[in-house]
Amino acid sequence: MAESSDVAAAAGQSSQLDHAPNNNNARASPAPAPAPSEGFVRPSTYLRPRHSSATAAPPSPQTALDREQVEGLSIRVEHSRQARLILVISFPQRAIRAFLKMRTSYDVLPLSYRLITFDTSLLVKKSLNTLILNGIVSAPLWDSKSSTFAGMLTTSDYINVIQYYWQNSDAFKQIDQFRLNSLRDVEKAIGVAPIETIYADPHRSLYEALRRMLVSRARRIPLVDVDPDTGRQLVVSVITQYRILKFVAINVTETQMLRKPLKDLNLGTYDNVATARMETPVIEVIIEMLVKRSISSVPIVDDDGVVLNVFEAVDVITIIKGGAYEDLNLSVGEALMKRSDDFAGIYTCTVDDRLDTIFDTIRRSRVHRLVVVDDSNHLQGILTLSDILQYMLLEGESDER
Repeated sequence: MAESSDVAAAAGQSSQLDHAPNNNNARASPAPAPAPSEGFVRPSTYLRPRHSSATAAPPSPQTALDREQVEGLSIRVEHSRQARLILVISFPQRAIRAFLKMRTSYDVLPLSYRLITFDTSLLVKKSLNTLILNGIVSAPLWDSKSSTFAGMLTTSDYINVIQYYWQNSDAFKQIDQFRLNSLRDVEKAIGVAPIETIYADPHRSLYEALRRMLVSRARRIPLVDVDPDTGRQLVVSVITQYRILKFVAINVTETQMLRKPLKDLNLGTYDNVATARMETPVIEVIIEMLVKRSISSVPIVDDDGVVLNVFEAVDVITIIKGGAYEDLNLSVGEALMKRSDDFAGIYTCTVDDRLDTIFDTIRRSRVHRLVVVDDSNHLQGILTLSDILQYMLLEGESDER
């Protein structure tokens, strides 16, 4: 997906298994406060009277009642501080939600980024080549006839096209002439949900954008503003689950208090996890697993259930680049060899890893999911960024109302 400097992850190649760290070694150092400029208004300007040249009168002696009231106030303040500390330690998600409600979606964007947008009249083949050329996996769509945002083009749309032409072999020769504005016809033909058109107002809270993502099960959301002069929509950027979680991991110290292990949080999927073997045909993984289960990745295991790699939905883009749809008949092992050399690898964790170490991993590396394994790398389950976001936003929220 087009996500600027962070706008999308390119598909690459590696079978390296990287484990989540078990401690937090790196901490973000707070930036020094800037020196106030001339005429800077401090909060104290409104709280303290200006100094007068007149000699201040000596304070009157405190009575026993005054001392008792001061001591009582100090005790209440200290109790209040302790209560807040206990609350933050016990429910760090509340501090995270408060942070998300105070920040706008604009705050997540880097200082410099690029945005690639596709016109809906573009050929599917050209859009695919453009994604690969720029190392991205999705992009916003724009209807130039109505000058409106037309949704997000993602790997799911390419998978829909593959599914359509796989079921209609007579039309396969026409695939190179297929245009993006015909995606709705494909969706209707194969009976899938229409292309996602949700978006977020960049001026609204980041919390609101995340809630929209959870409701729609979207892994990314475009930011669409309105030109005040023309009243027309403007696609500002796209933010992903990963970028939001990294933003939280860097800026919210309360993530270090999420010290419960995964096994105590009921986070992730551990039952009926779809798996494939290295010899499984790619088209079978796409149709029988990615499509039917509405998932974005499938762990690749050996006969003993040891994790060897992960086939991801974004791998489909690499396989069919240049119109090589016949490569869908390749085995998973052969297809994974097409990944680029800079593929980051597969990240793993165990049920004993704490959520704060997961956040530390997100802060350090580009992570989109973690494969949960035991000490011998046997598959246990899958932990997705959606799982973490849902926990952050929903856990204990009903108690706050």
